[in-house]
Amino acid sequence: MGNVAIHPAVDAGVKKGDPNFGGGTLHCRCKSDQVVMRIESNVAHNHICGCTRCWKPAGAAFAMIAVVPRDKVQVTQHAERLQVVDPNATILRHACKECGVHMYGRIENRDHPFYGLDFVHVELSNDTGWEEPRFAAFVSSVIEGGGARSEQMDSVRARLNELGLPPYDALNPPLMDAIATHIAKRNGILQ
Repeated sequence: MGNVAIHPAVDAGVKKGDPNFGGGTLHCRCKSDQVVMRIESNVAHNHICGCTRCWKPAGAAFAMIAVVPRDKVQVTQHAERLQVVDPNATILRHACKECGVHMYGRIENRDHPFYGLDFVHVELSNDTGWEEPRFAAFVSSVIEGGGARSEQMDSVRARLNELGLPPYDALNPPLMDAIATHIAKRNGILQ
C-alpha cells in the first residue's frame, strides 16, 4: 500500500473486542486538564471512516468511529473546553479547544435516522474491550482529504480487505438499510 497509514489502531492488525465489555472513559490528548468522558456501554458499528469531517490522528488516512446511545455518554471533566466544530453540520462534533480532538458527535435533528446515537472515537480510551472496527466507510473520500492518491486506492482497498475491514464508499449495508427503513417509515411506505 505504499506509505498510506490506515489508522494506528489497525495498522498492525485488528484486535477483537470483548462482547461483554461494559464501557470506559475517553480522554482528549491534552497533557493536563483533559476533557474526560464516561461511556456506560460498549459501542456499536465501529468502523474506519475516510470522510473529510471525522477527526483523524496525525498521519492516519482514516478515522476510527463508533456509535453509542447518547444517554450512555457523559462528559465528566472539563466540558468547558469543548466547542462544536461546525454548528451547521448534521453531526455536531464536540472538540477540545486546546488539542482539537473530537470527543463526540451528536445529531440534534429528531428526524435523522441516527438521532439518539453519539459518535465516539474509542482509540481515545486506555480501556480495552471496545468493539473492534468491522468495516471501512467512505473509502474514496481519503483522496479528497489528502490521505491517499487515486493511484493508491487499489492498494488501500486491498489492505482494508486484508485487515478484515470490507471497504464501502458509503456506510455498510446494514447501516444503509437502517437509513432507508427510517426514511420509508417517515414517508409512510413502511409501518
